[in-house]
Amino acid sequence: MSHLLHRPFGTHGKVHEITPALAGWRHVGFSLYRLRAGETVAEATGEREVILVMVEGKAAMKGAGKDWGVLGERMSVFERSPPHCLYLPNGSEWTATAETDCVIAVCTAPGKGGHAARRIGPDGIALTQRGEGSNTRYINNIAMENEDYCDSLLVTEVFTPAGHWSSYPSHRHDEDDFPRVTYLEETYYHRINPADGFGIQRVYTDDLQLNETMAVHDGDVVCVPRGHHPCGAPHGFEMYYLNVMAGPLRRWRFVAAPAVAHLMR
Repeated sequence: MSHLLHRPFGTHGKVHEITPALAGWRHVGFSLYRLRAGETVAEATGEREVILVMVEGKAAMKGAGKDWGVLGERMSVFERSPPHCLYLPNGSEWTATAETDCVIAVCTAPGKGGHAARRIGPDGIALTQRGEGSNTRYINNIAMENEDYCDSLLVTEVFTPAGHWSSYPSHRHDEDDFPRVTYLEETYYHRINPADGFGIQRVYTDDLQLNETMAVHDGDVVCVPRGHHPCGAPHGFEMYYLNVMAGPLRRWRFVAAPAVAHLMR
């Protein structure tokens, strides 16, 4: 199995924990909880800022000294409705108590104390189309650079219809050379519908020194340290992924792979 592909290490509790040390990079962290109704989890953010994404289900949230009430609405991520999220700065604590069975993503990056805790969504998040034809996919931007919610984090959701490509044309963001391109590490948390299906993700550099092609299953995480990283959803299987990006500069600038640069619009 590719060292970039991480299968969940269980079906209950914390099932993913991608730390910078584990990934071999400096910025992005990602973990995931699958909770049963009534269960509680608690964490401190430490030196990292956090966006909690209610992927599925509902949970009562407290964080940064405030009760945020019950967050979450969609019971299946494939409803495509906007997510309920919570931003917490570094140096704070949070707890989540599941109101229903739920899935909570914990997206982290280095914090600078530049932003206050706040709810993100569902208001202000609108499902938007990107691409055309078999490259059409649909985006819920949670905290991209137009939203000044964070010090470092860039977070978005993508829904890819069956038989379509996504994160395509292939592109990379692995150089610190703004405004041409920015260095951003990235994780992909994948969901597949139906859940017994699969998708494809490739991660490769122009010189093919990194060249991995992976079958991704429901609940897998792929780390993208560098290179291009397109995804494909086979006929019959819809794909969702939650992207977390961070780097030295909170800007998303990328370079297309030479073979597909003419497809950029």
